[in-house]
Amino acid sequence: MSLTDPIGDALTCIRNASRAQKERVDIKASNLIEEILKILRRERFVHDYRKIEDKKQSLIRVYLKKTGEQTRKISKIVRVSRPGLRRYTKKDAIPTVLSGLGICVLSTPAGILTGDDAKKRSVGGELICKVW
Repeated sequence: MSLTDPIGDALTCIRNASRAQKERVDIKASNLIEEILKILRRERFVHDYRKIEDKKQSLIRVYLKKTGEQTRKISKIVRVSRPGLRRYTKKDAIPTVLSGLGICVLSTPAGILTGDDAKKRSVGGELICKVW
């Protein structure tokens, strides 16, 4: 695992677990990753998540699906902005993912938002990832 991009590592773990049809996956915890997971839960890409405290570093257990529960299948998670090349977007240029079937996650002055929420609030920011 890379030490310079924990968000990319977390998204890769979620993508790999989704492709392998796992029910859950454990990733390293951070406040930014937790905010991204809140959006993924609200948009029903993941079922739920729980923070697991331990002595070294906390983990977040992400539950991808639950039997009988309606969740959207994660086809792809693409990390757009990365430590070596930050990608920013203006409020007028926020991308639409697959004609509205997917979401993009932005880090804005108003917090971590989806592309639609950022358009409604009329703010731009760093384009973290796209999910569909």
